[in-house]
Amino acid sequence: MDYISTRGEAPSLGFCDALLTGLARDGGLYVPRKWPHFSKKEIRALRGKSYQDIAFAILSPFTNGEIPDDTFRSMIDEAYGTFRHPAIAPLVQTGPNSFVMELFHGTTLAFKDVAMQLLARLMDYALEKRGERATIVGATSGDTGGAAIDAFAGRERTDIFILFPHGKVSPVQQRQMTTSTAANVHALAVEGNFDDCQNLVKAMFNDASFRDRVRLSGVNSINWARIMAQIVYYFTTAIALGGPDRKISFTVPTGNFGDIFAGYCAKRMGLPIGKLVVATNENDILDRTLKTGRYEMKSVKATTSPSMDIQISSNFERLLFEAYDRDASKVRAAMDSLKQSSGFEISKEALAFIKKDFRAGRTSEKQVAQTIKKTFAETGYLLDPHSAIGVFVAAKHEKPNTPMVTLATAHPAKFPAAVKSASGIDPALPTWLADLMHKEERFQIVKPELKAIETFIGEHVRA
Repeated sequence: MDYISTRGEAPSLGFCDALLTGLARDGGLYVPRKWPHFSKKEIRALRGKSYQDIAFAILSPFTNGEIPDDTFRSMIDEAYGTFRHPAIAPLVQTGPNSFVMELFHGTTLAFKDVAMQLLARLMDYALEKRGERATIVGATSGDTGGAAIDAFAGRERTDIFILFPHGKVSPVQQRQMTTSTAANVHALAVEGNFDDCQNLVKAMFNDASFRDRVRLSGVNSINWARIMAQIVYYFTTAIALGGPDRKISFTVPTGNFGDIFAGYCAKRMGLPIGKLVVATNENDILDRTLKTGRYEMKSVKATTSPSMDIQISSNFERLLFEAYDRDASKVRAAMDSLKQSSGFEISKEALAFIKKDFRAGRTSEKQVAQTIKKTFAETGYLLDPHSAIGVFVAAKHEKPNTPMVTLATAHPAKFPAAVKSASGIDPALPTWLADLMHKEERFQIVKPELKAIETFIGEHVRA
């Protein structure tokens, strides 16, 4: 299996090359040339297996035989050995046909740990095999940065630089990025919003001389391996609820479209999924796009769900590539229009393709708070603001005979102010993270200027 760019003008790559490249040289995103397929019989055979067993079965076709089976299995076991729950992504029933998939049992209490812990080990393997080093640059709206820093801290072959919007992440999220003492970790607080951070990272990848000089690599969900790792929990959850012999629907609170695109990948691989429901906050570009067929940026609003305060959903490009029947020229035209005029129209045929699998819903700040309060009062279950967005939208799309699973993307203690304001409950950090807020911080405040940030990175990369 090899990987091709959504914009069609970059070379196809093998798995390890795509892993280390991140963003394609033509500005596109890598996707598999063909989707591996699992029959219902093969999916049934995974019943009763551990998360790690299922991960190995589902992910092995993507590695293209470039990693020996025993090595890959060891990586999976190590990555998920860091989780505090044996099921990795356990299910909690919150209603007759409603479930929450808890994705926050990793080291930084967010769903990003699921992919990041595996990604760090995959990169270590690929770099060691080649005798190379890499400089990892990432943008974060909150959770990606902490998960990446935790996964890569202290690794000899990588230096990591994380850009986050200054003053626009929660205090817990910030401390998870700024309290690492590892020599290879650098947190940069950018005077701007998440889209500024993401645009700076993309600009660095498109600056060929800088990219080659520091051997740039990426851990944002522009990196295919991030999406790949997230496919697994759609399989484990569907199997736990009776798949493949019944369809399961999923509602996903999403800003950058990566987490829900992993669900689409699972469906393409043969997993019977009912609907994939996009849940947005007031930064509702994805909801508007699915309803109108026009993808159009607006200004970003600050909300109690800062990880979703985004207007440019990078991974939507991957779905667009599929919706246009993998016609890269149409994707290039759309992305050019986005750059030049902040938006683009989706053809009727492509929009119909998307609507076959996807639905969407928007949640106001008031509705988020009400959902946290109502869910706790009725079930005793405490949601973080992002997961509450999912639960609110899921309720609008439930069908009587199809289980609806909402992805709980973060632990409520990551957003204590919003949770306490809504519910009156002050969610405590787990005991093993209790000292986080007392640790000394180490970060740089920077202006959103490409050359200045490139200079900083160049000066701090280890030889």
